[in-house]
Amino acid sequence: MSHEHNHSHDTDNIRLAFFLNVSFTIFEIIGGLMTNSVAILSDAVHDLGDSISLAMAWYLGSYSEKESNQTYTYGYRRYSLLGAFINAVVLIGGSLYVLSEAVPRLLEPEPFNTSGLILVSIIGILVNGAAVFRLRGGQSINAQVVSWHLLEDVIGWVAVFVVGIISLFVDLPILDPILSIGITLYILGNALNSLRKALRLFLQATPSDIDVEKIETQLQAIGDVARTHHTHIWSLDGEHNVFTSHLVLKDNMTIARAEAVKAEVRQIIADLHLEHATIELEFSDSDCSMADETITTTDDTTQV
Repeated sequence: MSHEHNHSHDTDNIRLAFFLNVSFTIFEIIGGLMTNSVAILSDAVHDLGDSISLAMAWYLGSYSEKESNQTYTYGYRRYSLLGAFINAVVLIGGSLYVLSEAVPRLLEPEPFNTSGLILVSIIGILVNGAAVFRLRGGQSINAQVVSWHLLEDVIGWVAVFVVGIISLFVDLPILDPILSIGITLYILGNALNSLRKALRLFLQATPSDIDVEKIETQLQAIGDVARTHHTHIWSLDGEHNVFTSHLVLKDNMTIARAEAVKAEVRQIIADLHLEHATIELEFSDSDCSMADETITTTDDTTQV
């Protein structure tokens, strides 16, 4: 019940953060056009991506908790990956567009409204800071990731504020496109990294923080285990993992001892954040349900 309460609380906070962020994005677009600041417009694109992230985190955070069924036997966890993938693509596309607008301004800098830039940056710090404050201490992975993302926004707006203050005393319009490019390259790097992680999960790569060889060594160290094979670990959504392994047992095993082996395996894999675990016990290699079938060829026809 405590877990469900925390999840509901995190979802409510993400929803509030979404409405704060999308409202500020609209304000940013208007403010960027009025101040002629490409830095503000570039962050507006970033915040639009954040709004999409928050919307998906809000919706998919609930949707991915649906119970498994005959169509989705592992449940709906991987829907959250779809949101991460779409968000990364949106951020990459938006970042490339902003760069196409900002780079030419390095050659021909345009003046911007300094006081307007400072005003928008202050509001940006307050709005994003409020969202971070509401999401602090979140228990779900969605809330934690969104909180860090919004904290990056606060830091970005602090940088915009500093540029605005400097521009009150020094006329350097080139600072605006330089800041824009810097923020955008940082966002682009994070978006590409997020896309890479999402693709790895889609392709069922082993989670980067899990060492399969180490786990196999631990399994083979169990007293009555002769060897292991078909050990696989993959993730449904980056948080909930799936584990399978076949263990070939030594001869003269009792049912009680076989159950004890399974209990030892469960202890070894207890910290893997598993949603599902399949442990298959075998008494010889020929017992393996995944063993290669015998293939014979007759009259140029392959039969299995």
